[in-house]
Amino acid sequence: MPFTNRITKLFEIDYPIIQAGMIWASGWRLASAVSNAGGLGLIGSGSMYPEVLREHIQKCKVATNKAFGVNVPLLYPDINKHMQIIIDEAVKIVFTSAGNPKAWTTILKDKGIKVVHVVSSSTFAKKAEDAGCDAVVAEGFEAGGHNGREETTTFVLVPAVKATVQIPVIAAGGIATGKQMLAAMILGAEAAQIGTRFVCSNEASSHSNFKKAVLESKEGDTMLSLKKVVPVRLLKNHFFQIINEAEKLGASEEEMKQLLGRGRAKRGMFEGDMDEGELEIGQVSALVKNILPASEIMKQLWQEFTQALSNPLG
Repeated sequence: MPFTNRITKLFEIDYPIIQAGMIWASGWRLASAVSNAGGLGLIGSGSMYPEVLREHIQKCKVATNKAFGVNVPLLYPDINKHMQIIIDEAVKIVFTSAGNPKAWTTILKDKGIKVVHVVSSSTFAKKAEDAGCDAVVAEGFEAGGHNGREETTTFVLVPAVKATVQIPVIAAGGIATGKQMLAAMILGAEAAQIGTRFVCSNEASSHSNFKKAVLESKEGDTMLSLKKVVPVRLLKNHFFQIINEAEKLGASEEEMKQLLGRGRAKRGMFEGDMDEGELEIGQVSALVKNILPASEIMKQLWQEFTQALSNPLG
């Protein structure tokens, strides 16, 4: 049965489940599959050249007649071109992250686009609300990819953000099951944004080596790293060990950037180099045990959620 609250009404979706816009994982195939299954699929534009983004948007329009959106990290180059393509292609929903929401929210909303900003603190959530955002994603320390320097966990962050803003709150970080969704919603969220679980979907464009590494990961196999550059949660591998050792020795920001180099995330997550690639993934990878079609993941999430709702102590 479809579920109704402010988020499902805002995005015109059946279930309060948002698939995170992940670099090298969430192209048009994954976004359209999630949207077709009743959630909100997001194209991750952070790893795309402008014309590649346009192609993914156009293919997503063909693959689904449901709502979908684009995630745009504001720190990436070509941001102006990305936003113009989004406007030209009449995308209806944009999730922004890693930057100041004031920069683009008014421009996008003037074009009739719904805007959501990803935050790591209640202070930034209030700034997003003041900038005119329609909702915020409260992303806890457990999340993969770019992360907050504050290291606030989801269970602390969600109620803090809920108490600070009037707009709807979407919980992210450490959520891969319906029970975890329910827990986040009890704390004040009106939806869950889920990334890591969808990395291990058939439609995710991430390399099979990366998906296999995620399935084999255990508790403690990820760690927040690169704090002097942009904090990011990584799966531990040879590259991580080099970065971790450099951080322990007090390497400067410039030295860390040199170690990171260019194309490191593509090398790992998209091309499958499990030793020297940058492997961005959340702590909840330890709970992910299989690769499934996105539609089946959606089905399982909602079944777990409704079962937990009817029997929360079960």
